[in-house]
Amino acid sequence: MNFLIIFGGSSFEHEISIVSAITLKDKIKKHNLKFVFVDSNRDFYLIDKENMKSKFFSSGEYKKSIKLEITKGGFKYKKGLLKKEEFVNFDVAINLIHGRDGEDGKLPGMLEFFSIKAITPNIEASVVSYNKVLTKLFAKSRGVEVIEYEIITEPKTKFDFPIIIKPARLGSSIGVSVVRNQDEFNYAFDVAKEFDDLIIVEPFIEGIEEYNLAGCFANEWIFSRVEKVQKKEFLDFEKKYMDFSRKEVDLKNVEENLEDKLKENFKKIYKDEFENALIRCDFFMKDDIIYLNEINPIPGSLANYLFDNFDEVLEKLAKNLKKEKEIIIDYQYINKIQMAKGK
Repeated sequence: MNFLIIFGGSSFEHEISIVSAITLKDKIKKHNLKFVFVDSNRDFYLIDKENMKSKFFSSGEYKKSIKLEITKGGFKYKKGLLKKEEFVNFDVAINLIHGRDGEDGKLPGMLEFFSIKAITPNIEASVVSYNKVLTKLFAKSRGVEVIEYEIITEPKTKFDFPIIIKPARLGSSIGVSVVRNQDEFNYAFDVAKEFDDLIIVEPFIEGIEEYNLAGCFANEWIFSRVEKVQKKEFLDFEKKYMDFSRKEVDLKNVEENLEDKLKENFKKIYKDEFENALIRCDFFMKDDIIYLNEINPIPGSLANYLFDNFDEVLEKLAKNLKKEKEIIIDYQYINKIQMAKGK
């Protein structure tokens, strides 16, 4: 199968997306890959596989690549002296843009609008998962517990210290801080404010256990192994993305009953909302109660390290993508109006 991986974007997580794409280049063995880079100006470039190296993008050398235009059914470019239009050949696109553009609904909307088959959260799922406030409301409506929270506009809260402060519309643990006193709160609030105007705080619960579970529905439920997160306080940016040993993370065996509970809650979140996406749900557990921490609609490197056969997972999902319902426009209403007017 031919996959087209779309990455980059105008986002604080732009560089994380590049790392994810480079990782998948080496992790996907069975399928053919092509790469489309979206730069900070939101221009599309076709990137040769051999150029999938971080310096190629940080140096700006990518601008020498073929520039693309998104259009009905795919991506096209002009070739040769006669500027003949050619289409990029692929079967299914993979939305690998983390944060804004990829996870907020912009790219999913474009892919749907132009009838491009893609592994991606849809617009509605993107909106729900991109905003941590909406995520909590959505989870509660699905019968999944969440940690209590408060939206703040200044460094004041109803919760006692310690607390955790988060930009509400950002992933990769960017701008997230654990706060134990007012001075730390003042500073952490300013840090979070650099990334988002919508900021939430939650009580920081000492000793809470965290588990990650990835999966999708492709005519059957496909689940990854459960990852028990090893952390000091919380899984911050450095632990997630600068600890390159994470690809060999210790995947702890968990009690069967707990694994069943995690899968049950995952299904509640995913069903009828995240079709066509491979997502990862991050859960907390305290006193035998499962809480949803967050939904990762496009997890780093698609959480490939959690699956035994990642190529097979992608192929199954790609072959079972749901199409948007076709609406037939036949102008009956307008024609009836015209007939009633005698025209």
